[in-house]
Amino acid sequence: MVNIGQRLRELRLKRNLSQEEVARHIGITRSAYSHYEINNRQPVYETLIKLADFFDVSIDYILFGNASEPSRRALDSPDTREMLQLFQNMSPEQRKKSIRLLYEMLQNKSKDASS
Repeated sequence: MVNIGQRLRELRLKRNLSQEEVARHIGITRSAYSHYEINNRQPVYETLIKLADFFDVSIDYILFGNASEPSRRALDSPDTREMLQLFQNMSPEQRKKSIRLLYEMLQNKSKDASS
């Protein structure tokens, strides 16, 4: 299961950028960005927006992944913003549990569709 940190790392490497370059562009320290890639920390809502803009992907892609990597603007709906605000107010443990639950829901949906 790919996580937020792995997706951020893939996006960065796909563009041949260093952690320092990404951090500088979005206005954080390299150390803070590094913690996102190794999943020691989760980006807050404002940082997620900056990352999505910088990599030109949706916030959904950063959080949950998908095959098409749509533009952030294509999926920046009120529901998405509400989910991210809720996510931002969670503790790191609550975030991990929520992500696991969402993955389980998606896997169950795929199983239901193939039945």
